[in-house]
Amino acid sequence: MSKVELSDFQKRFLLGQGAGQTLYTQKEFEETLAQAKAEIMAIAIQTSKQAIFIERQACAEMADLAGYPELAAEILNRIPSQRQ
Repeated sequence: MSKVELSDFQKRFLLGQGAGQTLYTQKEFEETLAQAKAEIMAIAIQTSKQAIFIERQACAEMADLAGYPELAAEILNRIPSQRQ
């Protein structure tokens, strides 16, 4: 993931400089930005875990349909904590 830098205009706009009104202080802006990034990462991690689990379930179903129930069980039980 690449780091996106805000332009001087974007920073001035978000901080309310030049408009005679401060919307956020620099510290508030940085704290809010850090919190938003942390929330985005948490959601991305959870979504990735769910995608892997869905893929694992599909593979297990295919193995079971192909006549390999032991393999299907092994696939599903690779990470038991993910089972719901």
